[in-house]
Parts: sequence; C-alpha cells; structure tokens
Amino acid sequence: MNESDIWVKYKSLKDKNLKSELKKEIILKYIKLVKIISGRLYNYYGSNIEYDDLVSYGIIGLIDAIEKYDYSKNIKFETYASVRIRGAIIDEIRNLDWIPRSIRQKSKLIKDVYSKLENKLGREPTTSEIASELNKSESEVLKLLEETNIYNVVSLEEELNDNFKIQIEDTSSDINPEESLIKKDIIESLKKSLDALNERERLIVSLYYYEGFTYKEIGKILNISESRISQIHSKSILKIKARLENF
Repeated sequence: MNESDIWVKYKSLKDKNLKSELKKEIILKYIKLVKIISGRLYNYYGSNIEYDDLVSYGIIGLIDAIEKYDYSKNIKFETYASVRIRGAIIDEIRNLDWIPRSIRQKSKLIKDVYSKLENKLGREPTTSEIASELNKSESEVLKLLEETNIYNVVSLEEELNDNFKIQIEDTSSDINPEESLIKKDIIESLKKSLDALNERERLIVSLYYYEGFTYKEIGKILNISESRISQIHSKSILKIKARLENF
C-alpha cells in the first residue's frame, strides 16, 4: 500500500478499532522522524530538559499531524508532520518557561540597542558601536551575546516555527484576501531577514537549523571556536529579529 492509499483508507475508515490500529501503524512508521527532530532540538535544549521528554512532546505533535493532515493538498506527510512535531516540542518548552528573567532582560536590552543603532546608522552596527552604546567593553558585549544565545535561539525557533506553520498550512481557499496578504508579507519578511545575513552567518544558521549540527561540529568545519560560533549565531539572530520586528 503506497502512502496516498494509506491516507485515503485512514480518512475513510468508520470502524474506530480499525482506525486506531492503522493510526498505530502510522505512528510506528514515523516515530523515527520524531526522534530525529527531538535529537536536533536536544542539541541546545539538552542542559534544561530530558531527551525522552522531547520525544514525548514530539509524539503529541505527530498524532496531531495524523488527525489534521489533508492529503489532497499535495504536501508530503513527512513535511507536514515535521512542522507539527517541531511545533509541539517548542510549544511545550515555551510553557516550561525555564529561562531566567535576567537572561530575557539582557536579550531585550541588546536587541533594542541593535535595532536603535541599525535604524540610526542605516547599516549593521559593529560590536564596537554596540559596546559604546551600552557603555561596555567589546569583550563584555561578546560575553553578553554568549549568555543570551540560548534564549535568542528559543525565541527565534518560535518565530520561525510559527511562520513556517503559516507557510505550510494556510493553503485553503477559505482564507480571506486580507489574511492571505498578511501571511504572504510575513513569509516575505522572514525571507528578507535571512537574506540580510552575510555568507558566514547564513552558513552557520543553515548548518545549525537545517542540518542539525552542534556548535562544536560547526566550529570544526569553519576552524573557529565554539564560543565564537555562539557569538556569531547570537548576533545573526539579533539581525533577523530586528528586521522581523520592524515588519
């Protein structure tokens, strides 16, 4: 039975027991996808949450995807489920609220300064300029970027995930033109934000988010330290978020 046949059968089954059995088969078929996504997210949430918990959250997302998947939209289930699984994990992590308020405040401070300088200068501010605005040394700013990196990653994950949900799910004809235009603009804004990164920043973001590489692995590829990867990544997130916020 090919994939489309499975979904036609699943959606048409009336017998609850038979449908439940088929759902179990689908869950077992895609449990590996849950583990892959959980493993990637564990790379940077691992010090705060157990891998098994991430898998549990992901399974909830997978079950949700099975119920809501519409095979007639010509989107692969694996693609659709990936968004739902990742979203379910991120939503649960968001609900845990384990990031200290002090880190949130530091992240907001440096993001606000970055946005202010970018608007004032009409270009990306340097670390030196950020340091001057904050009345700190460059090394203190770099340390601040490292300290706030995990929160910046979490908040950007939420942003990317929420926008990707819009992109992949909202294809139905019952969306009014105004909503459709707003969603299209959000997606375009996100693309432009990513395009604004320089080559090395784009590479780090790509390796980290799309390939699931750790800072250590990226550092080996680029021949720079883990902490430097963390700093560049954190600053890249500031650039992306500043542009999304301007939108």
